[in-house]
Amino acid sequence: MSEPRLVDPGEVVMTGENSFIRLSADGGKTLVDRVSHWRVLWSPAGQGHALFIDSPLLGGGPRVYADNIGMARYLQRRIESLLHPPFGDESLPVADAEFARTGNALATVEERISCDDGEIVLAWWDLLPAFVITVPPGQMNRPIGVYSTFLPARGAQLSVNGVASAAQPFAQDRSGKASSSCVLAWSETWVGPGGVP
Repeated sequence: MSEPRLVDPGEVVMTGENSFIRLSADGGKTLVDRVSHWRVLWSPAGQGHALFIDSPLLGGGPRVYADNIGMARYLQRRIESLLHPPFGDESLPVADAEFARTGNALATVEERISCDDGEIVLAWWDLLPAFVITVPPGQMNRPIGVYSTFLPARGAQLSVNGVASAAQPFAQDRSGKASSSCVLAWSETWVGPGGVP
């Protein structure tokens, strides 16, 4: 009897976090605000933070903030171009920013991004039970796969310089698990076939 395979055969693309906020004014038919927040513990381009955001609070159109520009470009090339192509546009300038987290996973979690534009605050609360997603490479028309712990939030908010978006989270189902459009995605690892990053 052969032993079960305990090691994923693919390359590690990155490991860390990729929490997101997607807010709507019509129950999810269209999005008003879209935010992808990365805390990278390891990647071939180093570690650090990146924020990809598209919101009327910032004038509309995608923007990128990071404390490691090379890592942000790596995320665009390897992952964001597959998740949301407008965030994967490497012609977008990357603004320098500082990142900090407050709160805790049992109550309210806040990510604060300080930059020349002021302060962007992301908040998640009223969390649903956690679950793990497993998407091997090749599924969902993506060459890379992801393993992540999802903590969906019933409540979430995006604010820029103290002005909060009026749009709201909306409920989603993920393979029978209650989820939402706003999720803390922690312990996240992206994997793919071997090769040059």
